[in-house]
Amino acid sequence: MKIVILAGNSESHRFVYNAINDSFEIAHVIVEEGIGKKRLIKGRLKRLGFFTVMNQLVFQALISPILYKTSKKRISELKSSLKLDDRAIPTEKVTHVSSVNSAQSKSLLQELQPAIVLVVGTRIISTKVLECIEGYFVNTHVGITPQYRGVHGAYWALANDDKEHCGVTIHLVDKGVDTGGILKQAIVEVTKKDNFATYKYIQFEKALLLLQEMLGEFKSSGKLISQEDRKNAKSALYYHPTATGYILKRILKGVK
Repeated sequence: MKIVILAGNSESHRFVYNAINDSFEIAHVIVEEGIGKKRLIKGRLKRLGFFTVMNQLVFQALISPILYKTSKKRISELKSSLKLDDRAIPTEKVTHVSSVNSAQSKSLLQELQPAIVLVVGTRIISTKVLECIEGYFVNTHVGITPQYRGVHGAYWALANDDKEHCGVTIHLVDKGVDTGGILKQAIVEVTKKDNFATYKYIQFEKALLLLQEMLGEFKSSGKLISQEDRKNAKSALYYHPTATGYILKRILKGVK
């Protein structure tokens, strides 16, 4: 059962590698570069409009850094208590590519021919890449789908007074945004100590347990079966919070 990780350059893929590798050896890790800020902003402007994007950028430039800085102690506590291991991956197992959709990425996947590709924090994967091998592409999503697709699923569930959908999803990857068949889901509970900067750590602890379960089942059966069709369930795509939206939710609802 050959496993490859396809990831963005963040600590999250190290959590996955270090949690999974002892039980199910990871053959290789492909890490893509981040999307350039100009390109990212240009895309958002087309989808969301000027005022929303500028408001999001204020949140990302001013509020988010403060939250992460003031939450360092809590983040350290969570990493320790939840056994989230962010040690570096052996360099011989890592290849850096410009994009998961690059020719280099596609060629490497075809060379490795993994049975499962664990996707962690990448851009949208092209159909050409998804179809270049026979193996499954499986995404770790920090949110409950289809209700909370996109980013910051836990925050948005809490902001919407929807604790029953504050959680994580392991799902198959298709050409949509977090629209693939659901393999595993779990709800998480956060405390008053937690905020926008810490939710993902609590989510990843659950996600790693679900990945272990999923891989164990695949090892036994040789296939992945998604849960019942949820096309009739409410579906929404979420982006980064705006500064004003975050402040209002914090004042009015106490959602940090």
